[in-house]
Amino acid sequence: MQIEEQYGFLFEEELLKEIEAAGVYRKVEEGDFLMDIGDPIEQMPLIISGAIKILSEDKEGDELLLYFIEKGDTCAMTLSCSLQKGKSKIRAEAESDAEMLMIPIEKMEEWMGRYRSWRQFILDSYHERMQELLETVDTLAFMNMDERLFKYLKDKAMVNQNDVIQTTHQDIAADLHTSRVVISRLLKKMEHDGKIKLHRSQIQIIEL
Repeated sequence: MQIEEQYGFLFEEELLKEIEAAGVYRKVEEGDFLMDIGDPIEQMPLIISGAIKILSEDKEGDELLLYFIEKGDTCAMTLSCSLQKGKSKIRAEAESDAEMLMIPIEKMEEWMGRYRSWRQFILDSYHERMQELLETVDTLAFMNMDERLFKYLKDKAMVNQNDVIQTTHQDIAADLHTSRVVISRLLKKMEHDGKIKLHRSQIQIIEL
């Protein structure tokens, strides 16, 4: 099974067998929602292929992209909410077609005590997500919108492993918490500067 290809180097054989026994295979298409704000947290994904974007929402209902998780990852930030018996504070949406194993929360907690490799995996995931959140804060606080936009495009290209991004100006504006008009103007400028090439519902990154 693909779980061994993505996680076999991290976990011992006994744990891999438990993951396969407890996990429920799920396949999602680009744009599908895995979890919404306020949902009870009962399962966590182990990503086998593809990528998931994690979003927050302000009081007005506007979204903000926090970070991406991709193959070999899980979202340990959400695990912390489950440990406190809380509800989801994030929205998880498929950035691309993706495959994953959905692991019951009680199993994830149990393995924390039984398997050192699992405990290290979760701690590493916390660290990586925290670094990405701090990077998001820095981006909001210190970067101009054109810098934020170009970083966003490069991040999307990286997680999709393709320098051609399938998206719309409106979708980008929603992720970056700004207007479509601003995004369209900045994309035109980037194309003029030779950083990108604009196509219908596609953006090609020239300067990676």
